[in-house]
Amino acid sequence: MKKILIIEDDENLGKSIKKIIELEGMTAFLASSLYDARKMFVDTFDMIVLDWMLPDGQGIDFLREIRTKNIFTPVIMLTARTDLIDKVLGLETGANDYMTKPFESRELVARIRVQLRETNHNADAVKLEKISIGKLVINTSERNVLFDGKKINLTKMEYELLKILAENPKQTFSRENLLDKVWGYENFPTTRTVDTHVLQVRQKISEDIIETVRGLGYRLAELK
Repeated sequence: MKKILIIEDDENLGKSIKKIIELEGMTAFLASSLYDARKMFVDTFDMIVLDWMLPDGQGIDFLREIRTKNIFTPVIMLTARTDLIDKVLGLETGANDYMTKPFESRELVARIRVQLRETNHNADAVKLEKISIGKLVINTSERNVLFDGKKINLTKMEYELLKILAENPKQTFSRENLLDKVWGYENFPTTRTVDTHVLQVRQKISEDIIETVRGLGYRLAELK
């Protein structure tokens, strides 16, 4: 049975989310503060539903904290913030999905199931611990990148973008396809997000690391 941790200080909303999750055959635990959440064994949960604003801090800081500890439990952020920059910040910090209040509980459950399916798929798939193409080495178990022997510091989204391209070195991905695979949104506000991250990866690694295929999208360049 899947275990879901809900970190939400709104008592009525928290209980409502807990109830509908349990009606779906999952087990739900409710924490009303970061203090309560930190007392739980976060890495034993299959999913975390995390409010942005909490009485003793911000959920985004808690998310950053667990990702720093290499806890990659899927996280869905809940927030009243609607600005694009806040969504991007949440995703860049390591959130797997993002929902703006108010929302329908059924939609939240649907998104939880999507993340759980993705997690199960990744767990069942035979995954390479290391992707090595020319000077590029991606250690997937440690989530780090080396180029020409030098460690490259990438954000979560930059890493995921490069990893998708490296796993499919001869495939060209459209911007829309990359948005869906990397960010998990079929209708992300703008494809400029992909262009920006491609530019950042090129700046950190090499201008030639990602090839632009005119009219189609991007693919990993041939590396020697």
